[in-house]
Amino acid sequence: MPRVVSDGRISIASSKFDATKDLIRYLFEWFGDIGFFCGRVLRASLTPPFEVRELIRQLDEVGSKSAFLVALAGAAMGVVLSLETRYSLVRFGAKSSLPTLIMISIVTESSPLITGLVVSGRVGAGIGAALGSMKVTEQIDAMEVSGVNPYRYLAGTRIVACALMLPLLTLAADFIGIVTGWIANTLAEPVSFRLFLDTGLKHLTFKDFLPPTFKTAVFGLIIGVISCFQGMRANGGTEGVGRAATSSVVLSSLFIILADVVLVRFILVFFS
Repeated sequence: MPRVVSDGRISIASSKFDATKDLIRYLFEWFGDIGFFCGRVLRASLTPPFEVRELIRQLDEVGSKSAFLVALAGAAMGVVLSLETRYSLVRFGAKSSLPTLIMISIVTESSPLITGLVVSGRVGAGIGAALGSMKVTEQIDAMEVSGVNPYRYLAGTRIVACALMLPLLTLAADFIGIVTGWIANTLAEPVSFRLFLDTGLKHLTFKDFLPPTFKTAVFGLIIGVISCFQGMRANGGTEGVGRAATSSVVLSSLFIILADVVLVRFILVFFS
């Protein structure tokens, strides 16, 4: 009997080792594939003809069609920060610092991260599903046969559009968040918007404002690259399209959070 138990334990340990080995191999293959994908997209995007009309269409798709969700998230963010911050500062007798803390919190971290996650949910799923559908129905193969480079026309335009529009959407979220933060504060204790801005901007410099805003361009690159990559490697019919859309959102959100940790450290080292 002990020998049987021992054999069973060895079998379980062996299966766990094999599963871990397969996972590590899959991760290396995935990162290698996405590296080759980025190289092909970069090479295709830097050579003419340039797809300017498709780029403009994607700018509208990513920017204006995400503006409402970003504004809604920014409004909720401003109200919540105002209420929570006010409650904490009143307890410690530092209520006069409320505008400064709201603005710094929104501009430096909350707005960039929330905007990136919101756009990842809407745009990432859309790109993954659209390109996945084109892949499983062989439309991408038909484009290559007809002489159109899908890496330039489909992937390059979407990646550039995401990278360009994320900072602009972040600015919109900043503004909406600050306005709704002022409104929530005014409902508890009336204060003019100009005084609120003057107090908040007193300790906010361009070094606090520019790096967090432009780091969202990296978030846009992450969303565009991962969503296009997952969509253009979809297989398995409609189930494959669903998996491409889901994995685009999940992986984009995960890598945005990881990138945010790295970029925050980078900003603190080089811009503080």
